[in-house]
Amino acid sequence: MYKVFVNEKKLLLSKQSENLEKVLRYENVTSLEIALDLLENTSLKELNVFGENIEEIWAEFQKLFRIIEAAGGLVNNPQGELLFIKRLGKWDLPKGKMEKGESREESAVREIEEETGLKDVELVKFINTTYHIYIERNGEKILKCTHWFEMNFNGEDTSKPQIEEGITEVAWKNTTQIEDEVFPSTFKNIKLIVKEFQYSRLK
Repeated sequence: MYKVFVNEKKLLLSKQSENLEKVLRYENVTSLEIALDLLENTSLKELNVFGENIEEIWAEFQKLFRIIEAAGGLVNNPQGELLFIKRLGKWDLPKGKMEKGESREESAVREIEEETGLKDVELVKFINTTYHIYIERNGEKILKCTHWFEMNFNGEDTSKPQIEEGITEVAWKNTTQIEDEVFPSTFKNIKLIVKEFQYSRLK
């Protein structure tokens, strides 16, 4: 199944019908266009498109967009805190677009170091990919695929925000601070990946 956020609204592409606010059976690409139109232009908050061949649905869905790949990280310190950045008034995780010729891993480490000022971040493992849609000023629709990695940091804390990228703060947050400060003021796909990561650490 694939979860895609459209203006902070959830589009779920799945094999089986899921119990969401609105459910559409996949017939062809028109089903996907209708789903996007409903999420973009009505008060609907979530929608499920389901069909037997999920990979075909996903392939057709991707054709509707220009795809941009990005990579980022959930960085732990020895105190068990996670590293967040504040950009445009919202808490976010450090991430950015992949450059030509870079692997996802190289891109994630580079972006962490550029956006937070930390050096020698250790990459641990891949966590998952999140998806969200936005529209460029020229009207072009973009599907952004962000690949997330778990990382450790155990060095001297040289963190400082990359002001030229609109970042105003870099901060380590513990579990309580994440719940009380970050989650009320972040994006749904960030909340999704943080919760998934926290859950995996409890296993």
